[in-house]
Amino acid sequence: MPIADAILPEYDQEMEATRRLLERVPENQYDWQPHEKSMTLGRLASHITEIPGWAEVSLQQDEFDIAPPGGEPYQPQIADSAAELMSMFEESSKAARDLIASTSDETFMSTWTMKSGGETAFSIPKIGVVRSFIMNHVIHHRGQLTVYLRLLGVPLPQTYGPSADEPDM
Repeated sequence: MPIADAILPEYDQEMEATRRLLERVPENQYDWQPHEKSMTLGRLASHITEIPGWAEVSLQQDEFDIAPPGGEPYQPQIADSAAELMSMFEESSKAARDLIASTSDETFMSTWTMKSGGETAFSIPKIGVVRSFIMNHVIHHRGQLTVYLRLLGVPLPQTYGPSADEPDM
């Protein structure tokens, strides 16, 4: 079985769970943050939407420098509205899915390097990038987002099973 065929069902499941959560982010609370060191709600939700888009730089390039010497550092996107947030997510998650589906096993097993200021942060096979740097990263921040939403009194959707707010499967 090709690697893409093995990972796409999990990718689809995680992106659907992410979509259901992002749909609940209250637009009028984008500036809220649970602590001064925490991202704002809008920044966190926007960060989640941009992560799948990193599949392009991860699968179509062999390295990426987040702050290249003499160049412009990576600039995160921040949604201004719920419509923009969902549009960003739909675009990035679909593009990532299409790229994953069309990536060969040979490419998945080739090495990708993350740099910052010209210095190597890590080098791993591209399939590891998809799993850790993209999928697990989304899951990690989705967990943070559930805490934010719970603190704001927003009902949480089911993820891997019933939630306190959606007890029926």
